[in-house]
Amino acid sequence: MKLLNNAREKSEEVIDTLHKAMPKGTRKPRTYRQKARQDFLKVSKSRKVRHKTLRKAIRKQLGYLRRNLKHMEKQCQVVSLSELSHRQYKNLLVISEVYRQQKWMYDHKIRRIENRIVSINKPHVRPIKRGKAGADVEFGAKVSASVVDGFVFVDRISWENFNESTELKDQIKAYKNRFGHFPESVHADKIYRNRDNLRYCKKHKIRLSGPRLGRPPKQTEANREKIKALKDQARQDEIDRIAIEGKFGQAKRRYSLGRIMMKLDDTSKTAIVMSFLMMNLERWLKAIFCSLFRLLHGLYGRCFQAFICTHSRKVATAWKFNPVMCAPF
Repeated sequence: MKLLNNAREKSEEVIDTLHKAMPKGTRKPRTYRQKARQDFLKVSKSRKVRHKTLRKAIRKQLGYLRRNLKHMEKQCQVVSLSELSHRQYKNLLVISEVYRQQKWMYDHKIRRIENRIVSINKPHVRPIKRGKAGADVEFGAKVSASVVDGFVFVDRISWENFNESTELKDQIKAYKNRFGHFPESVHADKIYRNRDNLRYCKKHKIRLSGPRLGRPPKQTEANREKIKALKDQARQDEIDRIAIEGKFGQAKRRYSLGRIMMKLDDTSKTAIVMSFLMMNLERWLKAIFCSLFRLLHGLYGRCFQAFICTHSRKVATAWKFNPVMCAPF
């Protein structure tokens, strides 16, 4: 309903622009915009909407949109589309595709179609079924990334839903191209532990984290220590894997990854990559500062430490901050 109402409003804007370029005395086509708006609000403001009522409201919005598309088709026979702005011309193309998709889903009584458009301003965004308690369906880019020594490498950004387990081989090859050798171990989620990935990691002598596939071995006196060592290793691998989960949360909280305001495909991807770039730069600066601090501490010892503590207290007094919070980085 919201998508069709938005498409109808955009089409009315295009009709108004084309009508201004029409010859004088041309009658403006009727769009019934006030009636269409009332029909939309009547359903959207209801607490509970029956399925039959919703289909009737969708049929009305499809009728209004079909009428507007016919009016625009007649206007284009007299006026060139060059009268429209770049944004309006893009909206016209998107509106036509939205009407085709929604009409096809309405006729076939289904809610799924290939390359489904869910936003007029962002036609490249696709719904991704997640099944989570807070968000059953998510809208946005799906990012496949890897972490090496605290630095994040973005391997793939896609608006379509994809199985991330198929990206493991390409990520390992990218690691070899960056550092000149294969990694010793890979700490990944359970979805990555399929037979194809396990076979690839075994071929290149890479340890893939997690328990082995199949039934666990029966514990005896002979293999008790071996099983305990494997369990400890799997637990440590899971602890090391938490870093990649924390990086996404850190990027959303501190680096605006959860507030991407760009509307184009390329600009949105650029903003996503810039968030991870700033995170890596801060990590790099922290490493430089720590190395410099260790060097100066080794050269001057207690004198340098006393200078840092005294300077931090002076800064705290000047800005009325807690001395503990005034430590650099």
